[in-house]
Amino acid sequence: MTVINLNNASTPKEFILLGFADRPWLELPLFAILLITYPVAMVGNIAIILASRLDARLHSPMYFFLTNLSFLAMCYTTSTVPQMLFNLGSASKTISYLGCAAQLYFFHIMGGTECLLLAIMSFDRYVAVCKPLHYSLIMNPRICILLVSTVWLTGITYAVSEATATFQLPLCGLNKLDHLVCEIPVLIKAACGEKAANELTLSVVCIFILAVPLCLILASYACIGHAVFKIKSSEGRKKAFGTCSSHLIVVFLFYGPAISMYLQPPSSISRDQPKFMALFCGVVTPTLNPFIDTLRNKDAKGALGNLVRGIFTSK
Repeated sequence: MTVINLNNASTPKEFILLGFADRPWLELPLFAILLITYPVAMVGNIAIILASRLDARLHSPMYFFLTNLSFLAMCYTTSTVPQMLFNLGSASKTISYLGCAAQLYFFHIMGGTECLLLAIMSFDRYVAVCKPLHYSLIMNPRICILLVSTVWLTGITYAVSEATATFQLPLCGLNKLDHLVCEIPVLIKAACGEKAANELTLSVVCIFILAVPLCLILASYACIGHAVFKIKSSEGRKKAFGTCSSHLIVVFLFYGPAISMYLQPPSSISRDQPKFMALFCGVVTPTLNPFIDTLRNKDAKGALGNLVRGIFTSK
């Protein structure tokens, strides 16, 4: 693994995240939105994790994967939103070099891991709908832990290798990033010198980390759709649809912005596109996920209701 060279003369001590500095009228509304949605996202995802662990009805592979997704969402939004709040709420728009590096690594570890985890969750739904008699055998606890461990290890490997390679690019003393957060495409765009190899590597890696899992998800849901139409009972079809629809919505919310950002060369990305995508991925998706995952599921709603009642009763 290549080590980031902090002593390079071209390496700035800090970065200036310009964000929406050219449109200061946007900063206060965005600050207020983030100040409201960040706690909502944290509370919602923590509630799902607690309910999944405390309620015996939710001790299933689906909720095991869902707790991992909620944990990812919490880490994902925490890696970016506090820095956004600081920059939007003050005249200072800076982040230290080490702070930028930490944000970049965490942001991409969580993003890469989530890509793969959503594919694993779609496979779980495929087995539940298309192979119900073999579900407990295929999705046993040992397999679930192995799948999640592999997903995390792959996400970490992707992020560490790609982010480290990006930090090797010369910045020639430039420290202004036209973004709200430190992100690989923006750093590549800001770098000087030859960077075509980095752009190509990022595109190739993202094909495997984004496009391949998405194809697996679509294939899983094609099989699920075929199986659902074969179910004679309308109640059975409704139950199968309810089981899968929430996950499919989460997939589209995550993959839509990710594909628009990472499956095109960084030099072709418009100026404001990364900013709005960072806001969407870091704020909107983690805030909506807990509601999407529970509103269509009676067991989850019941478990959350019991959790809330238990908290107030203990007080």
